Amino acid sequence: MAGGDRGSPEAELRRGFKTLAVTQPDPSAEVYEVRLNRPAQLNALSPDAFAEIPRAMALLDRIPSARAIVLSAAGPHFCAGIDLGSPGNPAMAPSRGAGDDPAPAAEGLRRRILEMQAALTAIERCRKPVVAAVHGACVGGGVEVVAACDIRCCSKDATFVLKEVDMAIVADLGALQRLPRIVGYGNAADLALTGRKITAMEAKEMGLVSRVFNSKQELDAGVAKIAKEISEKSAWAVMGTKAVLLRSRDITVEQGLEHVATWNAAMLRSNDLEEAIKAFLEKRKPVFSKL
Repeated sequence: MAGGDRGSPEAELRRGFKTLAVTQPDPSAEVYEVRLNRPAQLNALSPDAFAEIPRAMALLDRIPSARAIVLSAAGPHFCAGIDLGSPGNPAMAPSRGAGDDPAPAAEGLRRRILEMQAALTAIERCRKPVVAAVHGACVGGGVEVVAACDIRCCSKDATFVLKEVDMAIVADLGALQRLPRIVGYGNAADLALTGRKITAMEAKEMGLVSRVFNSKQELDAGVAKIAKEISEKSAWAVMGTKAVLLRSRDITVEQGLEHVATWNAAMLRSNDLEEAIKAFLEKRKPVFSKL
């Protein structure tokens, strides 16, 4: 390996992961797939997974040939939630002894929860759009993973459930913050307070997913097509749209309009805009700039 390549994000990606498989399934498409890859454990989220998800997203954010990302899972189920039996799981923190000061343990637990939250927020903060492909069971932390994605699709056998309330804990990795904005407060409260399982069709009806496919095979093909279509658009327009959507979610309409005006004041001068107009007038497919 050349010395200049050793520190590149592509080279770092080739080092691999313990809990993920990150590939470019079609070399002709600028789309990467991040696959949860612990099928024997139903892709339960271990401490390694919480370390590797943000690493993968940060690397793909830096790779020019990654213009869209598919987040999928190996095996019969998408994700069984947090791996409760793994070392380092904050839910399994030891009880303090008599006379022990609870403050240090509480602060340590708080820091660990914040780190796990940041791991899933890395999906949201990646500049490239992330399309979730959900099949089988999506439980607890798995729901919190897909809530951080930009587009969510599933196969008709998919089910979704927030189990935290049945485990005597409060969901703390983003579901209670993101789901009300995705499915509305009432639906989010229904899911979080009852811990009930919903089907793919109910998930679509409430807006948790935007498309339902008849089979895992059709899901994989459909999501790959969505990601490829996104990857063929102007990267600057796509990344800007994601950034403005996320920013506008947390501010007023007036503030959001001001934000996008400021954004476009800079980005409307891109070469991609000129190319898009020329291609439209010439009735051809545009050829956008590389990142």
